Amino acid sequence: MTFTFTALLCVGLTLGIGTQVLAGTLPKPILRIQPDSVVSEKATVTIVCEGTTGAKVYSLYKDGYKYLSPIEIPQNSIDKAEFTISNIEYHHAGRYSCQYQTRDGWSGHSEPLELVVTGVYRKPSLSALPSPAVNEGGKVTLQCASKEQYDRFVLIKKGQKKLSRMRNSQYKNSTRQFQALFSVGPVTSSQRWTFRCYSFNKNSPLVWSEPSDPLELLFSGTLHKPTIKAEPGSVIAIGSTVTISCQGTMDTEIYILHKEGSQKPWGTQTPEETENNAKFSIPFVTRQHVGQYRCYCYSLGGWSERSDTLELVVTGIHKGKPRLSALPRPMATSGRNITLQCISWERYDKLILTKEDQKFLSSMNSQYIHSIRQYQAYFSIDHITPDHKGTFRCYGYYKQAPQMWSVPSDPLEIHISGLSKKPSLLTHQGHIQDPGKNLTLQCLSDINYDRFALYKAGEDNPIQHYVWWSQADLSLANFSLGSVSTSTGGQYRCYGAHNLSSEWSASSDPLDILIAGQLFFTPSLSVKPNSTVYSGDNVTLLCQSTYKVDTFILSKDGAAHSTKRLKSKFQMWMFQAEFNMSAVSSMLSGTYRCYGSWDSSVYLLSNSSAPVELTVSGSIRPSNLPPSRPKPTADTENQDHTVENVIRMGFSVMILIVLGFLVFKAWGNQRQSQHAAEM
Repeated sequence: MTFTFTALLCVGLTLGIGTQVLAGTLPKPILRIQPDSVVSEKATVTIVCEGTTGAKVYSLYKDGYKYLSPIEIPQNSIDKAEFTISNIEYHHAGRYSCQYQTRDGWSGHSEPLELVVTGVYRKPSLSALPSPAVNEGGKVTLQCASKEQYDRFVLIKKGQKKLSRMRNSQYKNSTRQFQALFSVGPVTSSQRWTFRCYSFNKNSPLVWSEPSDPLELLFSGTLHKPTIKAEPGSVIAIGSTVTISCQGTMDTEIYILHKEGSQKPWGTQTPEETENNAKFSIPFVTRQHVGQYRCYCYSLGGWSERSDTLELVVTGIHKGKPRLSALPRPMATSGRNITLQCISWERYDKLILTKEDQKFLSSMNSQYIHSIRQYQAYFSIDHITPDHKGTFRCYGYYKQAPQMWSVPSDPLEIHISGLSKKPSLLTHQGHIQDPGKNLTLQCLSDINYDRFALYKAGEDNPIQHYVWWSQADLSLANFSLGSVSTSTGGQYRCYGAHNLSSEWSASSDPLDILIAGQLFFTPSLSVKPNSTVYSGDNVTLLCQSTYKVDTFILSKDGAAHSTKRLKSKFQMWMFQAEFNMSAVSSMLSGTYRCYGSWDSSVYLLSNSSAPVELTVSGSIRPSNLPPSRPKPTADTENQDHTVENVIRMGFSVMILIVLGFLVFKAWGNQRQSQHAAEM
């Protein structure tokens, strides 16, 4: 222990409690303890005894006994003495008083002051029930608690209007802690309300524990409301960095960031003189950072209104990745509706759709779909506008943790198609393709588009190509799909756009690409009445199969138009479809083939039937000639032979039956004759 004196020391009288001193009419001295009467261990304390001019000696007493050597004051210099105690320890705690001596004698003792030494025991915790965020004029309950057993708790308010209260501790079984409750209020937003609490035992009431962490009450005052935002955004991947900024006014003295459910501020900052904002950085986001945040500002005028709520969401908590697709396609027409489908193998309670700029945010309950054994949700966007274009993602989460999301789906780009003229989409290689060949689709327009995009139904990402010009002043682009395989089959559309515009043209007409040879059977094709007819005649192409067929497809070699489809009918133990052509012309002459398909895979076809050649004469049938009868084909001849064979077999069976009956009857008559002769 070290004692430092600011005046010369002199030998004084050693006084005990019972020592008699001369007490006259001198005024009592005033005792002050600096910096405070509640100090922590290892601190330095100055005890000031203020008397009167002419005092020669000042004495300091602790618990009624003279504590330090008296201080002699040079004549007529100052009217006070300072006693300094450095490196405070618990035994310095006590009740202090002082007196002074003049030529007229000794003054009375000053009013006693208690010096409290803190930091001797473990600190308690201080919390506000239910929250440190309170309303103007309201009351709040503060709870001081500790797992250590103490007799009493002390609550102290920091500031000019210092508040100190004591409560006996009580043991609470539910929390297994000792605690005391303090009711505070009514509170106002014109000042700051910062509290700490301590604990102590009754056998040493001036020796306290360490102070609790400070607890500041937060208000929604009447001053300008600050603005809160998160950069780069409020939806942030786990492990990333996010900065929450709070912007107030130039006279703001302190910014406080508060997270809902927390008993202490998430951060506190004093702004620079030229700044009107504070930035709270979270360098490595974890699941503990999710939640709702608000910021508060305090200035000389009091508390501001609280900011709006910022909800911080952390993604990547759950590893089950959903999938996002657009129905019918991610190229939407202005004014129309579009549906986005989010699908997940993981059983999330909710699926949520977001847009890159967070202008669109929607969550839906997930539903289990038995046919695909997955969970899904549909998000409908009505009346598409250019504001809806952009990148969308979807996530999954559980209702008990709505701010902890899964990893995001792959991004889905939504494009808006306008009312400008639609381009054309075609292939010079035909609609029906054999596997292994290379396929190229061509998108072209007489509008001077700078780029084209090709979409396949069921796929979300387009194939984009810039334009090259043909000699016919057409803008066009070739899309090479590579070697044809099963996955090549589908419906395609293309769109055009200008480089300076984000809006795409109207869609081209759809182009179906069918893949032959993917089903095991081969249908047959025949012509009625026969394969050579006159212009104006009616012709029927009959496609048949003994195997199940849902739809028959008729194609003409080299034809630029779409193929024809008909649902099959089951007749005469055969699946079949009749393609009727009325009043044919020479333009219909050519080679025809037919294919079969199943509804489960409409773009995958059977093997091709044997080709059938249809010849249409350029002249009209003469009036004197009767309508031609069907010319037998190989299939019809086979059918006729089959019928003849069946008839012949029928007659043979009948003859055998009759002969058998006659033989049996003759044998019976013979047996009767023999029996009569024996009689």
